Amino acid sequence: MKRITIKVGSNVLTRSDGTLDITRMSALTDQIAELHRRNIEIILVSSGAVASGRSEVHPDMELDSVAARQIFSAVGQAKLMNRYYDLFRSHGIACGQVLTTKSSLELPQHYENQKGCIESLLSCGIIPIVNENDTISITELMFTDNDELSGWMAEMMSCDMLIILSNIDGVYDGDPSSTSSRLIREVLPGYDDMSGYIKDEKSSYGRGGMHTKCGVACKVAEGGMPVVIANGKRDDVILRVVDCDESLPCTRFLPALR
Repeated sequence: MKRITIKVGSNVLTRSDGTLDITRMSALTDQIAELHRRNIEIILVSSGAVASGRSEVHPDMELDSVAARQIFSAVGQAKLMNRYYDLFRSHGIACGQVLTTKSSLELPQHYENQKGCIESLLSCGIIPIVNENDTISITELMFTDNDELSGWMAEMMSCDMLIILSNIDGVYDGDPSSTSSRLIREVLPGYDDMSGYIKDEKSSYGRGGMHTKCGVACKVAEGGMPVVIANGKRDDVILRVVDCDESLPCTRFLPALR
């Protein structure tokens, strides 16, 4: 049976005002449901909690950055999971929330417990929805972003593929907004220096950017797993990646032979 980790970024799941894009979430869950019907196991690493919470609550007092993140993530995670629950239930599929921290995954016993939990969910036909527990994570010990977390999940669960969905088509050889820039379709094994191509800027609602995505993709591909960075706002993008649709604009990181 094939097993895939799919990471969905905040800028894919949210509108410009930070509210959840329900139409997009519905389209993504429809595609995941189709893969589920094909007996492909899916681990969904989903951002969007903090952005969703920020649009939901407006404290009338000054908050430091840690307290604000804790409040937004606590409220937003509940909102996000409720939506996923309803969307997957419409397909007759159960989903389960898995919150984690980098510090816990670095402890062998916690690592094995987390792995066992996800294995159990998958064996019962339940889709694990994984996110960092921002309510208790400390800045110095946090994942760089959910791109890094998705790499951990894909490797920990011995997946056959990692798909990272962003709000652009992939890695470009220049500024993605420039007409002179070209999409890099393939990255060969062992080629991990993308610094000459990538702008050092982060997304509107997420913590990371293309630097992190490429770093994670190169590391995972070097371990023998194919990785694809694609635009989560394109129609049927997940199915097209899995079905190897050559007309889909994306960046594929070819796996090293093991």
